[in-house]
Amino acid sequence: MTENSVDILADSITQTHDVLAERLARAIACRPTRERPRDRLAATDPFLASCSRHVSAANAVLAPTARRHLAHGSRRAQEFAHESRRLEVALAQVKGKLYGSTFVVRRPWSSIWEEVEDALGQFRALEEQLADDLVATEAGPDTDALAERLYRAEQRVPTRPHPYLPHLGLRGRMARRIAVRVDRFWDTAEGRMVPEPVRPHRSRDGRMTQFLLADPHATASPASTGKQTTTD
Repeated sequence: MTENSVDILADSITQTHDVLAERLARAIACRPTRERPRDRLAATDPFLASCSRHVSAANAVLAPTARRHLAHGSRRAQEFAHESRRLEVALAQVKGKLYGSTFVVRRPWSSIWEEVEDALGQFRALEEQLADDLVATEAGPDTDALAERLYRAEQRVPTRPHPYLPHLGLRGRMARRIAVRVDRFWDTAEGRMVPEPVRPHRSRDGRMTQFLLADPHATASPASTGKQTTTD
């Protein structure tokens, strides 16, 4: 495991969450008008799609890796799946409100966004801790390859929240395969734009280099928000 590998995994997760935070902020700030009633959809759907996809990919890649390599790995994977479901329940409320579900039509947006912000914050903290612990594990996984697997998984997982489907193990993999086909059908039918995930790259010097330079931000680069593509 190299110092650069440490940076790729940690940075790609941090950059992804920074992008999600930016998209969430735009969605929260959006105030549609009578003349532009679809502005909220345009502002919210990129966050909804990219957040749903990252949660699913993290359960497909990070959770089973943590279960294999970390102490109390099974418990930690279950905890991660629990927090993922909590976030997906909040995202499902966003989806329902956005598309006019009668179950949430009377719930104010402020209440929904508060729930999403709290759940996303908890999920981020748990994911970053898993990544840090995997990096620190002796004879652990190649975190360079793990970051690439996470990126590739985001390209082939569901783009909508599915909180009540299995998340872990064989049942989780089968559920994602079915859900992604359904989501792709509706994404295509609706002409939905799904942003590209953040691509892992060596965005800064290793931690030892930063220590020697006495600069924790050496060669840092801003997170890429990714280009917009239509799912197929």
